[in-house]
Amino acid sequence: MNLAAATNENLAHTSNVLIYSSMAVYTLAFFAHIAEWIFGSRSKVGRTAAALKHDPATAAAPSVQVRSAQGGTSVLERPKVVTRAASGTRDVPDGPGAAGGTFKGDLWGRIAVSLTVVAFAVQAGGVVARALSVQRAPWGNMYEFSITFSTVAVGAYLVLLALRKNVRWIGLLLVTTVLLDLGIATTTLYTDSDQLVPALHSYWLWIHVSTAIICGAVFYLGAVGTLLYLFRDSYESKIASGGTPGRLATSVMERLPAAKSLDTFSYRINAAVFPLWTFTIIAGAIWAGDAWGRYWGWDPKEVWSFITWVAYAAYLHARATAGWKGRKAAYLALVAFGCWLFNYYGVNIFVTGKHSYAGV
Repeated sequence: MNLAAATNENLAHTSNVLIYSSMAVYTLAFFAHIAEWIFGSRSKVGRTAAALKHDPATAAAPSVQVRSAQGGTSVLERPKVVTRAASGTRDVPDGPGAAGGTFKGDLWGRIAVSLTVVAFAVQAGGVVARALSVQRAPWGNMYEFSITFSTVAVGAYLVLLALRKNVRWIGLLLVTTVLLDLGIATTTLYTDSDQLVPALHSYWLWIHVSTAIICGAVFYLGAVGTLLYLFRDSYESKIASGGTPGRLATSVMERLPAAKSLDTFSYRINAAVFPLWTFTIIAGAIWAGDAWGRYWGWDPKEVWSFITWVAYAAYLHARATAGWKGRKAAYLALVAFGCWLFNYYGVNIFVTGKHSYAGV
């Protein structure tokens, strides 16, 4: 049997068209998010400064009345006040979000989310078409892994939004990252739709690789929260020490959740997905036993998967230890995600091992 003949070229072409179409819609979502940040009100540094001085009159940001499209008014929910920051005892309110509490900013934010939903649906269709073109799991090489990874990342973000979590501040960074991921996938990592080598024809491909993709997507959201936590914590520390941040820093940082909220978000995300990453490594070992006759052989992919596990375990342990909360633990979280990224890109591209037959 000619395996190449088993590929449905029409579906493979349809998949490519859908992936490129999703990139076009994500680009529109990117510009909508830019408009959301631009047209959102430029919050005043006084909200955070007053909170740090324990001024009850201004520590809690008031509800904001905005004009609706029909000429009426609506009241945006008052930001939650956090009682304890990760790096100290600062009482700081969460920012109102990227829209900054204005009708125009919120409108652009809703447009951005709607476009992201459309782009997600189109991209997911591209992933499904890729799978149907060869009648297998659509993650047999790095191109397929990449398009599926970014699809799952966007899906996880949309689920958090659907659960009414205050995560729209992730939107701009997420869409930017997805565009970069798809750009690299379609230019550098692209591989024609084809059948796999015999070793990959296993139900473990569905189990092991799918869980790795889910873990990576959720770890990414945690890394975004951690990175923004470091910026927001520095911003709060500067105000607490009597400094005056620049206008741009104030405009951006005042709209983000408080440092404590970002720290808690990242910790919960990473802690929730860590058991699944543990299962991913175990599933890979079982598959290796079936395919290669040994459960562990110190293959580069296996080694870096374990290094990533150790790094996240160290972060979770540090985060639960009083002396390592806050910035020190955050640095560990970013190192752990860096290990995951190297395992994703570096090992496959620069290191030769048993996983190399998947190609790029």
